[in-house]
Amino acid sequence: MTIELYTWATPNGRKVSIMLEECALEYSVHPVNIGAGEQFEPDFQAINPNAKIPAIVDHEGPDGKPFTLFESGAILVYLAGKTGRLMPLDVRGKYECLQWLMFQMGGVGPMFGQAHHFLRNAKETVPYAMERYRTETRRLYAVLERRLADELYLAREYSIADIATFPWVARHEWQQVDLADFPNVERWYTMIARRPAVVRGMAVPTPP
Repeated sequence: MTIELYTWATPNGRKVSIMLEECALEYSVHPVNIGAGEQFEPDFQAINPNAKIPAIVDHEGPDGKPFTLFESGAILVYLAGKTGRLMPLDVRGKYECLQWLMFQMGGVGPMFGQAHHFLRNAKETVPYAMERYRTETRRLYAVLERRLADELYLAREYSIADIATFPWVARHEWQQVDLADFPNVERWYTMIARRPAVVRGMAVPTPP
């Protein structure tokens, strides 16, 4: 049976569609139009009480029964465990991978997201907020830049840490970031963007 994916065309949503494609898992897509408020509908809140995408329903869960899961990072870890792919199996490698995943979840996602809001979508211009999140975003890019000066990927090998971070970097123009300022990040980004599974995952859900 397929995994049901509830998603929209956002960085967090695309993390999971990329992972499903990389793992060659069969899945069906349920678009949740967050611009139209569909995430607040009772049927979706029964799946994710936090009313956020993405979420999945795996009809072949760990105990053979349907298993519902929300939070993109948790879903990536779950799918890595389910398939034995894209997260190192050795203890040191596993926690190094989780470290960079948490860096994305706790830093890159929230800070880049605030940059998107104040630089693009805020109903009023807030110079302090714009400068704060623009500066913090560039600081986080600098962290990635230093890491990728020494390693090909965030956790040495391509993993869920890269999958989680890539869709956020894909919106670098929204963050007013020129990737030429961060050549190691640019090299990493270009390499990942060419992966066929990433191309397919980034196109989910297909625009109507």
